[in-house]
Amino acid sequence: MPARSARAEWTGNLTAGSGHIDLESGAFDGRYNFSSRFETGTGTNPEELIAAAHAGCFSMALAHGLTSAGHEPNRITTTVHVHIEKGTGGFVIPLIELETEGDVPGIDETTFRQQAETAKNGCPVSKALAGPEIRLVQMKLVGA
Repeated sequence: MPARSARAEWTGNLTAGSGHIDLESGAFDGRYNFSSRFETGTGTNPEELIAAAHAGCFSMALAHGLTSAGHEPNRITTTVHVHIEKGTGGFVIPLIELETEGDVPGIDETTFRQQAETAKNGCPVSKALAGPEIRLVQMKLVGA
């Protein structure tokens, strides 16, 4: 299986500098800076990109698990919140929260929750991010 890559370049110091991130595939090319990462400025940031990767991976893993269990989904939508805060030793990501919604015909809430927990623990991005607590905070089953 191929290795995937992205490239980032930062120019200048932390607070006044700026950076640029692009994906190998060309699907994303964006700028980032101190304000876009630690405040509410314009641009992207590493945490947003982690959230995007985690949302995509988790949604795929959940769809696979549901299908394997005989409950093929019409749709899985996941939003991921990556929290960053300043700790005593510098900035840390202490928490990642997943909110997922599934349109899955013929499934009950308990089975959906079990499949979501399995996907949370099993998706490759969750495994890669196992350092911070990853909490499935909201799930919504629609169309059941």
